[in-house]
Amino acid sequence: MKKAKLFGSLTLLTGVALTLAACGNSSSNDTSSVKKMKAAVPTKTAKKGGTVSQAIETDTPFTGIFSNELSTSATDTSVMAPANESLFDTDNTYKYNNKGPATIDINKDAKTVTINIKKGVKWSDGKQVTAKDYEYAYEIIANPDTASQRYTSSLADLEGLEEYHNGKAKTISGLEMPDGENGLKVVLHFKEMKPGMEQSGNGYIWESVAPYHYLKDVPFKKLQSSDQIRKKPLFFGPYKVSKVVRGQSVTYVPNKYYWRGTPKLDKVSFSVVNPNSASQAIKSHKYDIADVVNSQWDQVKNTSDVNFVKQVPLGYSYLGFKVGKWDAKAGKNVMDPNAKMNNKNLRQAIAYGMNIEPVTKRYTKGLSFQVPTLIPKQFGDYFNPDVKAYTQNMKKANKLLDEAGYKKKGKWRTQPNGKPLVIHFAAMSGSSTQEPIIQNYIQQWQKLGLNVKLTSGRLMEFNSFYDKVQNDSSSVDMFQGSWLLSSEPSPNDSYSEKAPFNFSRFVTAKNTQLLDEMDSEKAFNTKYRVDKFHEWQQYMHDEAYVLPMTNAYQVTAVNNKLTGYSTKPADANGLWFKIAYAK
Repeated sequence: MKKAKLFGSLTLLTGVALTLAACGNSSSNDTSSVKKMKAAVPTKTAKKGGTVSQAIETDTPFTGIFSNELSTSATDTSVMAPANESLFDTDNTYKYNNKGPATIDINKDAKTVTINIKKGVKWSDGKQVTAKDYEYAYEIIANPDTASQRYTSSLADLEGLEEYHNGKAKTISGLEMPDGENGLKVVLHFKEMKPGMEQSGNGYIWESVAPYHYLKDVPFKKLQSSDQIRKKPLFFGPYKVSKVVRGQSVTYVPNKYYWRGTPKLDKVSFSVVNPNSASQAIKSHKYDIADVVNSQWDQVKNTSDVNFVKQVPLGYSYLGFKVGKWDAKAGKNVMDPNAKMNNKNLRQAIAYGMNIEPVTKRYTKGLSFQVPTLIPKQFGDYFNPDVKAYTQNMKKANKLLDEAGYKKKGKWRTQPNGKPLVIHFAAMSGSSTQEPIIQNYIQQWQKLGLNVKLTSGRLMEFNSFYDKVQNDSSSVDMFQGSWLLSSEPSPNDSYSEKAPFNFSRFVTAKNTQLLDEMDSEKAFNTKYRVDKFHEWQQYMHDEAYVLPMTNAYQVTAVNNKLTGYSTKPADANGLWFKIAYAK
């Protein structure tokens, strides 16, 4: 239940999340049975009372940053879910529908977006959510002292946000509060209107608020580590935080001020469970809600008294190549022409060396699948069906390396300048299948004469992995990461020059041009925008700075006594208000 995309944000997945899908033996019956699964449990009459427990499957403690503006982890987003709510509800295609905590009105001609927070939407301490709370969310993101990873060039389309970020202004000029800070109305003034703005997750409109009255006395520099964020966070969703055991569990009780009504459950608890123990936890009904780890599907598929629900997440795993650094002072990625991996032949050879499809079938038995491009198929016309995934071709890989001057000297190839070539590969730990999958890829590359070694000599847990990747450690030449995407298809926040999440740090004039074009006013013409998306996917495939790898069906086991659980986009906001025990 990773709803980060509904807060307009891209999110980092753990190594376990790469393999959270229902998979088992290779029979087509298993595959088809999962494909036939519903996206929601049966709807029944709800009753009041009871406790619901959910498993958080991770082999590392969750970070526990309970703030949409500061957190980047999908695990944190999952753990926050019972209390956390976006300002906007959507339909099943992620379009805003004004049924949520706030309404949104987009005026293309005036270049404005007007947000009206509904009266009665209150924080769990009883205070009304106000216009200032919305402004404060932007301040947290844009103030350099918070070091928020959420500040992007997309958000900086808001008038005055860049000036605030750079310290040239004390307020955000493009954020207007017509009825004052305690009012409920906000008018956003944009430099340029974007075609995706009517879609949740567009990256240009922030979709959550932060409790100014509760956090205002905490200096921005200390906000992320403060008790107000880590131990006693404030939200306006159906439940409120009762207890946090850092990195291990969170307990929730009802928010009596919740705007939609009184939540049905007495208590909700989230607890960490090792993914290797997930199947036993499901079979023993230790948790009421638990994701199925793909390699364990055979062990759990016949479990009684559960409903299995499925979804295909908007996301993918990928292989990224480090070709530059993040310049924090300038707020942009800077490419290094001399970077070890800044050679297209080398990157393409590594791609052709990978046996992604057969390995995925072997270890996930067909329900994880290779993806050909960086735009998921769920985005419809924006997906380019003409881009074909890299498939293993060792002859072609060797030829590419030979042509680029990577000569063999004994067992290993050298760099074109004759120096030894050692490629440090960072990968996350995960379920029990992660190690053999990663070792398989290393073996394939070594057959090409590429001396690939794991960074730190082993798989890394989530926090250590992203610490090295985000900070451009010299011990990382390439890395396997994974995205949970926002629900508007623009890849600007992932791969632009000013995107902190562009972890490969590649910047080219052509990439910038295509990203700008697909989000330009000209792109209000859908055909033009689709064409630019298609062109960008082909360009990214050819340049191979980032190689898309796999996605998977994600299946969740839900206690069959529960009603209201759903993976449909329209049900995501306020989902925990709907979850209850059936009469």
